[in-house]
Amino acid sequence: MMIKLLSNMTSRRSGALAWLVAALVGGGLTMQAQAQTQEATRAPAALATDGASQEDWNWHVQATNTTQRHGAFNSPYVGPNSLLPHESAKETVDATLFLGLRLWKGGEFYINPELDQGYGLTGTLGVAGFTSGDAYKVGHDSAYGRLHRAFLRQTIPLGTAASEVESGANQLAGSRPDERLTLTLGKISVVDLFDSNSYAHDPRADFLNWSIIDGGAFDYAADSWGFSSGATAEWVRGDWSLRAGFYAMSKVPNGETLDGKFGQRQWLIEAERRYSWMGRPGAVRLLGFATEARMAGYADVLDQAQATGQMPTDLAPLRRFQRKHGLAFNAEQEVAQGIGAFVRYSWNDGRTEAYDFTDINRSIAAGLQVKGGLWQQPEHTLGVALASNGLSSPARQFFAAGGVGILVGDGMLAHYANERILEAYYKVPLGRWLSVTGDYQHVRNPAYNADRGPVSVFALRLHAEY
Repeated sequence: MMIKLLSNMTSRRSGALAWLVAALVGGGLTMQAQAQTQEATRAPAALATDGASQEDWNWHVQATNTTQRHGAFNSPYVGPNSLLPHESAKETVDATLFLGLRLWKGGEFYINPELDQGYGLTGTLGVAGFTSGDAYKVGHDSAYGRLHRAFLRQTIPLGTAASEVESGANQLAGSRPDERLTLTLGKISVVDLFDSNSYAHDPRADFLNWSIIDGGAFDYAADSWGFSSGATAEWVRGDWSLRAGFYAMSKVPNGETLDGKFGQRQWLIEAERRYSWMGRPGAVRLLGFATEARMAGYADVLDQAQATGQMPTDLAPLRRFQRKHGLAFNAEQEVAQGIGAFVRYSWNDGRTEAYDFTDINRSIAAGLQVKGGLWQQPEHTLGVALASNGLSSPARQFFAAGGVGILVGDGMLAHYANERILEAYYKVPLGRWLSVTGDYQHVRNPAYNADRGPVSVFALRLHAEY
């Protein structure tokens, strides 16, 4: 049944697939996995490649097509931000060009222009742990272009030992000091640098659900496309990394425009410890963040609703400068040859409206990634994960009174329950640079509403990389 459904999904919207293929087959194009993009952007530990030559510039390309469809589900009512009980398959397409230039010793500059097309299910609404990390909060039926990343990276050696790094997306081949201070300045995604995880962080290569690939309650600085401007300093020594960042929030919650004057801003700090357990690699990371911005407090909104007898539809008059803080913990561990496990926990204080990510105040996720060598298919990958997302008490009262958030808001919330998600994917290579992934998600209590759902969501993802 699933194979038949995915086959039907791939037959839709051939026009979008046509320009996806065109982006891939221009002679000599090089492509690189998004996973390497994220790791390279945050200046990862060097890869030993003796004799690798130094690059003064490079360019790479990736292209991804993700199509999702959900089955019919129980829905006694629909609110302004509800997942629709019946809708057609939705497709998102993106193609990214990665350009890198060596400016001087230790200095590198990167830009990532991108073409995008399409929306997520119900316009990327209705589930707090949304079902596609490849879907932005804004979209168009026709292709449009944006410059998502443009940043400078300066690496300062703190010791004499160095290793070679390979060429990749947002990474120039050459020598990199093992002990170093790396400064990153410009436009980038905060989660390129923070909250990384080898097994669950890349919606173009592994899991799709927002609350699995990132900490669900990590309300990180971003415009509606998930990118921000600011700076990060990262210190690497031995098995330790410490990084701190300062980034612009959007001008208004969930806005398309960043606050270029940093009047709304976020501070971040993260410690990472890499280790070996029984001869197998692992890592733990602890992140803290503080957001200073004009946002509405749930208590103020509820007080006004009680005074007027109705929930305000516009929260702008109630917004005032205040602080939100939170934390995120994530760990990864190789448990056997070809098998890796991860766990994520995130929390924020839940006193104010969600600002730039999604309507989650606490979240826990855990899962496994298994390589296909166990069934004589070493290039195949199976992933399985569970997530549970929750709201703070003030947030529950806000949504029960008819409040609308960034992604969720059914107009009422008579029976609250944690949003629970099961995701499983299976990825198969179709040659050296192309892969296809089948993905299934089961969402119980979408938008924390026990009166609606459960929902089964099927996806097919085509991804090209080099």
